[in-house]
Amino acid sequence: MDIIHLEPNSDGVVEWPTLSDEKRAVVTIGNFDGVHKGHQAVLNRARALAEQYDVPSVAITFDPRPSVVHSYAASHDGEQLAEYADEFAVMSLNHRLELIEQAGFDYALVVRYTLEFAARTYIFFLGQLVGKLGMRTLVLGMDATMGKGREGNIGAIAKLSAATGVFELDVVDDCGPSGVFVPRTLEYAVPQNDGEPHNPMTGMTKAELRAWTKKHNSVATRAYSSSMIRFLLARGCMHDAAEILGRPHSIDAVVEHGAARGRGLGFPTANCGQIDGFVPVDGVYAGYVTVLGEDGASREHYAAAISVGTNSTFSETSRSVEAYCVDVPDSEFNLYDARVRVEFTDYLRPMRTFESADALVEQMACDVERVRELNV
Repeated sequence: MDIIHLEPNSDGVVEWPTLSDEKRAVVTIGNFDGVHKGHQAVLNRARALAEQYDVPSVAITFDPRPSVVHSYAASHDGEQLAEYADEFAVMSLNHRLELIEQAGFDYALVVRYTLEFAARTYIFFLGQLVGKLGMRTLVLGMDATMGKGREGNIGAIAKLSAATGVFELDVVDDCGPSGVFVPRTLEYAVPQNDGEPHNPMTGMTKAELRAWTKKHNSVATRAYSSSMIRFLLARGCMHDAAEILGRPHSIDAVVEHGAARGRGLGFPTANCGQIDGFVPVDGVYAGYVTVLGEDGASREHYAAAISVGTNSTFSETSRSVEAYCVDVPDSEFNLYDARVRVEFTDYLRPMRTFESADALVEQMACDVERVRELNV
């Protein structure tokens, strides 16, 4: 897959590439944050149509996420976002592009999202895609919007397609089950018990659900949505999140030097820095650590016990992510500066303060044995 990064000019206009002099393209557009089952349905439909028509398949995505740009502008008197760290993105841009490539696309176009770009109308935007990019078919999810003021909803785009006849619109049901709610403000809720928690709304009666949504100031959302994934991860519901994603949740990171306290206790850990992706609620998890090559390809793959949070036993206050790779000899454990993907498969227990280092080591041994049972 060819990846092309595009920068709008000061007027918000993108210089779209010419992908083929002979064939028009099937195009899909979205943030694709998480590349969850809803996104997968849209991507698979676009790829299938491109194969049917024997034309290039093109996925257009954005970096930064539009919500980050608009939120920053709203709180900074309309200023343009410059440098940023998006801690609420479900996944890294690189991982997003990997999954789009795995879906079989020919091209991924990454547009830098700016306020000037957002100010362009959907009619202008789609006209550019037809005239410059050669779009013949546009594949979108059911509630997709685009353009100035998000005026380009499915109804408006369908009317434009019918009126002009220059492109066809194909709409995919990407929403999942109905009757799903999330709080307006993301709330972290540390599970009180050991073991995998579940979505608190599962099994509620209609009356209980109404009471819960009122208490948490919740709004309706799609079951297949990045908002729902974040809600579940913020409660440690790894299985429920994986059901929406179609795979376990993961983050990308670079292994950095830490205090080496784990090594001194007999459990050398990979200290994760430069994290890309949404870090779930504090706790101890079972999962995997995969070492990524320079090309993003997987190399070594280890079952791991992963801790997220502060180490209060040693009076540490900064939040961190550390992973102990199970059954890897200490002499072979050297991941410093390696780019890794940390995958969370199961929530094991909350973080705790232990009376002594010996008590902590005893619990860590139990955690590792549980990881062996689940993942080795």
